Amino acid sequence: MAKEVTLTIDGQQVTVPAGTIVVDAAKKIGIDIPVFCYHPKMEPVGMCRMCLVEIGRPVHDRATGEQQFEEDGSAKLQFSDSLETACTVPVSEGMVVRGMTEKVQKGRKDILEFLLTSHPLDCPVCDKGGECPLQNITLEYGSSESRFDYDNKIHFDKNVPLGDLIYLDRERCIQCARCIRFQRDIVDDPVIEFYHRGRSTDIVTISEPGFDSYWSGNTTDICPVGALTTSDFRFGARSWELNHSASICSHCAVGCNLTYNTRREAKSGGDFVIKRVMPRQNEQVNELWICDKGRFSHHFTHSTDRLTQPLIRKDGELVPASWEEALSLVAENFKQAGEDLITLVSGRLPNEDLFNLNKLTTGVGGTASLYTHMAGGDLVAQAGMTKDNNLSTISADDAILVIGSDLEEEAPIWWLRVKQAAEKGTTLIVANPRPTKTDANADFIIRYPYGKEVATVENLASGDDNAAKAFAKAKNTLVFFDSEGTNLATSSALAQACANLLGKTGHKSGLVGVWPRANTQGAWDIGLRPGADLDTAKALYIVAADPVGDDPELSQTINAADFVVVQELFLTETAKLANVVLPAQAQTEREGSFTSGERRVQRFYMAVKPNAQCRADFDIAAQLGAKLGVDLKGRFPSLVMSMINAEISGYSDASYEEMAKVVDQWPIISREDLFYGGTSYENKQGLGIQLELQSTRETRKISGYTNGLPEGDLIAVPINLLYDHGTMLSKSDVLQSRTPEPFVSLNPKDAQRIKASDGMTISITLGPESYIVVVKLDKTVPAGVVLVPRSIGIPIHGPAAIKIHIAETALA
Repeated sequence: MAKEVTLTIDGQQVTVPAGTIVVDAAKKIGIDIPVFCYHPKMEPVGMCRMCLVEIGRPVHDRATGEQQFEEDGSAKLQFSDSLETACTVPVSEGMVVRGMTEKVQKGRKDILEFLLTSHPLDCPVCDKGGECPLQNITLEYGSSESRFDYDNKIHFDKNVPLGDLIYLDRERCIQCARCIRFQRDIVDDPVIEFYHRGRSTDIVTISEPGFDSYWSGNTTDICPVGALTTSDFRFGARSWELNHSASICSHCAVGCNLTYNTRREAKSGGDFVIKRVMPRQNEQVNELWICDKGRFSHHFTHSTDRLTQPLIRKDGELVPASWEEALSLVAENFKQAGEDLITLVSGRLPNEDLFNLNKLTTGVGGTASLYTHMAGGDLVAQAGMTKDNNLSTISADDAILVIGSDLEEEAPIWWLRVKQAAEKGTTLIVANPRPTKTDANADFIIRYPYGKEVATVENLASGDDNAAKAFAKAKNTLVFFDSEGTNLATSSALAQACANLLGKTGHKSGLVGVWPRANTQGAWDIGLRPGADLDTAKALYIVAADPVGDDPELSQTINAADFVVVQELFLTETAKLANVVLPAQAQTEREGSFTSGERRVQRFYMAVKPNAQCRADFDIAAQLGAKLGVDLKGRFPSLVMSMINAEISGYSDASYEEMAKVVDQWPIISREDLFYGGTSYENKQGLGIQLELQSTRETRKISGYTNGLPEGDLIAVPINLLYDHGTMLSKSDVLQSRTPEPFVSLNPKDAQRIKASDGMTISITLGPESYIVVVKLDKTVPAGVVLVPRSIGIPIHGPAAIKIHIAETALA
C-alpha cells in the first residue's frame, strides 16, 4: 500500500497517496485549481502557468533533520518567493497550499490577460461556448477590461483542415499542447506537432493524409478552447441545446461507453438528430477515450438508404407491404418449414434480440446459428476476465499474451490499454506471423508461420524459453486470441489451446476473444453457435447479417431455399434476394444491452426516435412468436432482459437496475468545476456488470482441425481492418474518405515474381471465380501470403490457395 501524506489546501486538510500532485489533491476535497495544459491522464508539463499557487513546506533543521515549530506550536513553514505550478509539484507531509491569496489571484489574472491578448471574441459562435474552460476561468479570475488595443491583435487562419475529420482555428489556440501530447504520449501516434516559434507557433499535421490517426477526435474533447473541432459538428449546435443519451459503441467487442448528443431540427421535420458522439467515462472499459470509428460512424442512422417499410416479393420484385401482411406471410412459411428453418444472426445484435430470435426459432423446431468466422465463446464464459483479473487490475506482476490479432485494427481501446499495461511493467508477449503495432511494447515477440498458431500456444504451455517462463510465473494473466490465419475449426482449436495454456500454468481466468462484433460473446452466452449448414434450409431467417455481401457465391445457397426473410437496416446484397424484407431499428433508436469481450454486460438507451415503420428486432420476433404460438416478451426490452436473467447461466444479476449503478471514478471529470479533464461525460447512467465465470473448466484435447495451410503457390489470409466495408460503416458518409478501396497486400518479392507493382490492378482467382482488386506492396507480409481484408467481396473466411495474375485493365 502506498504511503500517505497529509497536507493543507486553503485551510482544509487532505490525506492522499505520496506522489499525488497538488492539483489532484485539491480536487479530492472539492477545491478547483484552474488548469489549461494539465490533464489527469497525461504527464504534467507546467506550460500554461494557470495553476499557480503559493506553497509552504515545513522547515527542518539541516543538522538534525528535526522539524521546526513556531512559538505557538504550529509548524514553521518556508514559502517560496515565487508562485509554483500546482500541476507539477508532488505533495509532501505538512505542506500548506494557498490558492486564493492576492498574489495568486494576480498571477492568474496576468496569465489570462496574456492568453487573451490575441484570442478572438468568438464566444457567440464558438463550438466550445457553454463548455469552455477558458470562458469559465476568465469569468472567475479574469479582468472585465482589456488593456490590449483591438487593432494590434494578430489574426490567423480560422478554418484550417488538419485532416478530413478535424479542423483547426489558429486564432483560438492557446498552445497548451494537449492535443500533441495526447497523440504522442497516449496513443503513440505523433501525427501533429508545433511549428514555428513565439506568437507564430502553429499546430501542423505531419502525416499524409492529414491527421491520419484512429484517435483524432479525442483531441477535440481535451482541447480547452474551441481551437479543434470535428468536421461533422463544427458550427452544428450550441452545447446547451443538446440532449444526452447514454449508449455503448456497437462496432467492436470492447464496449466503449458513449454519449449521443442530439438536437431537434426543423430540417429533419422536427425530429431529433444525432449531432455528435462523446466518450462517457468508464475507467474499467475505455477510460475517457474512444476511437474515430466509434465517434463518427453514427451517421448511418440518418442515411437516406435506410429501409422504412416492409417489402415482399411479388412477380419477382420487392414491393411495399403492411406489417400485418409481411408478418403473416413469414409466420405461414416458418410454420411450414418447421425443423428446416435456419435463423442466421449477427453478433452486432443486442442480447434482447438474440434471446428472442433464438427462442422463436427453437420454438418452431428450427436452428438458430451465429454468423461468425470465429469460435471459442463457450471457453471465454468459463475462463474469461473477472472482477479481480482484467485490464484495470493488471499490474507489473502479471502477463498478457496477444496471439493472432492486430489489436489496433480490431479493438483499438484494447490495444491502448494493453500498451499502457506494458508501459507500467506488465510482461507483454505478442505472437503473430507479421508485425503489428502491438510489437512496439512487447517484451517477447514470437513469429510463427500462418497455420501454426495452435502449436505456438502449446509450446508456450510446455516450453522452457523465457517467454514461457515469464507467462508461467505471472501472478495473473490475460490472453487475447483472434482469428487471423484461422478458419472456424482452427479458431476453435486456438481458443482451446489458449484455455489449456491458462490451466496448465495455474491461471483460472483471463481468456479474451477479440470478436468481430460488439455482442458476439453475448450470442455465445445465450446459446448461439456458428456453423449451420444453410444448404439444408427450406426457410432462412437472416437478421443483421449480409452473407451474400461477404461471399457472392452464397447467392446460390440463398436462392435454393424455398423462403428467405431478411431483417435489416439497409437493402443489402442478401436482402435483394429475399422473399420478405423487414425494416429494423438501429441501436441508436432503441434500448438494449451488449456483453463485451470482457464479459461486461452494459445497457444502452434510445438516442433518437425511429421511423414509425421500423421495429426492434426483439419485438419483431415476439410478434412472429404470437402468430406461431411461441410466447415471447416484446414491446419492452426490460421484460426480455428479465427472461435472460432467469434463463441464461451467469446473467441472474445482470438486471437493468444493476447495470445502471455507478461508483465514484478517478479522475473526476465533467462536473461544474474548473478542473478540466475534457468534455468526456461523467458516467451517471451505469458502469455495467462484470459477469462471473460460468463453471470450472477442464483441459481438453484439441482435435478436429488441420494444423497448417492449404497447398498452393500463394495463400490468401483474411484480416480485419478498422475501417471496413461493413453494412453500417459503408453508410456513414463522414468516414468514406478513411475507408480504403478494395485491396490486397503482397510481399514485394512475390510481387516481383508475378511482375506486379504497387497500386497495380490484379486479378485473384479463387476456385472458379476471379476478383479484381488493387495490390499494395508491404515487406512485412510473409512470403507466399496475400493478406485480404474482410468485407471487400472476396469470399475468404480462412486461409485459401489462390492464383494471381495482372488484370487486363492494368495491361491496357
